[in-house]
Amino acid sequence: MNKAKAFLFDLDGVIVDTAVFHYQAWRRMANSLGFDISEHFNESLKGVSRMDSLNLILAQGGVTLSEEQKLALATQKNEWYLELVSQMTPGDILPGVTDFFVQVKAAGLKTALGSVSKNAKLILERIGMLDDFDAIIDGTKIERGKPDPEVFLKGAEELGLQPADCVVFEDAVAGIEAARRAGMRTVGIGTPEILTEADLVVPDLRGLAVNEAIELPFKV
Repeated sequence: MNKAKAFLFDLDGVIVDTAVFHYQAWRRMANSLGFDISEHFNESLKGVSRMDSLNLILAQGGVTLSEEQKLALATQKNEWYLELVSQMTPGDILPGVTDFFVQVKAAGLKTALGSVSKNAKLILERIGMLDDFDAIIDGTKIERGKPDPEVFLKGAEELGLQPADCVVFEDAVAGIEAARRAGMRTVGIGTPEILTEADLVVPDLRGLAVNEAIELPFKV
């Protein structure tokens, strides 16, 4: 197994956790339409694009709208979400991330962000991590969301590397599938019961040694 030359990171649930902001904004939107969504339901929206999330929520509430109405709602939701995101600080970086990135840079590895979020750069700016990535692939650069491998394949391409040279860090099932379809090794952030297809699963980046990820074998 060749050693990894680059680490590709999802944003939500790996670097920061903006899921709570997404939930608050989507819930506000659902409430404005006369129904509610639970935190449990919100879990199913992880890694799913904005319009696909909207369609799932509308189906949950039994609401049918025109494409024009949907676009207006998605825009409104994003404005509510951005109000919350704009208040983020470096204090919102998840445990272990800062130390892990110090090790990653010391090891001479390249880094890329692979996120379906169109607000990824804004978030990285707010938490002071914009300069920590050699490449940023976000929702503005891709046509297909996860589990399509496009976001990670573009990351490898921008870094000038082959998929086999890359290890992806993901917290969502759709993200792990996208990375596997791209031919990359995967570190799941979460629980092994949910991220069953990941090559390695850790609760967060606190206990992970960079060398362990560099030499990570594909799960048999």
